[in-house]
Amino acid sequence: MSDSRFDPPDLNAPAAEEAGVILLGLDSDRLLAGLGFARLADDPGLVTQVVDRARHGGFTADQAGLVAAGIREWRRVRPSVEAVPAKTAGGGLRREWRDTTTRIATAVPDAGPASRAYLTACWIRRDEIDRFTDREDPLDVVPGIPAG
Repeated sequence: MSDSRFDPPDLNAPAAEEAGVILLGLDSDRLLAGLGFARLADDPGLVTQVVDRARHGGFTADQAGLVAAGIREWRRVRPSVEAVPAKTAGGGLRREWRDTTTRIATAVPDAGPASRAYLTACWIRRDEIDRFTDREDPLDVVPGIPAG
């Protein structure tokens, strides 16, 4: 029996599916940081506020801040996603991505494409994401980015 996690990409599949497979390879903190930023980028009003705050020197973003925003977003939407009935798992990673994306779109209809993608990846890896977000101090484990 073949391992479907390593199936080659379907040439007719949407690019978002292949991007999703790449997202699934990110560490938990990077997924949550992406979710935190994606929520801003999906909402033109929030982006406008950030741009205005940045113009006046009031916006700074670091990895820990983005992870914290992602944790807040995950905790906010997780119950809604859990409430949507799931399809039976099976059929490989790309099918799971498609099915989960549909579930996310139903649970969080106001989410834009970036938020849907990061929420989909977080949901597929929810056990790991939940363990990360349930830590006493989840931001304490965020690795620093080495200087130049």
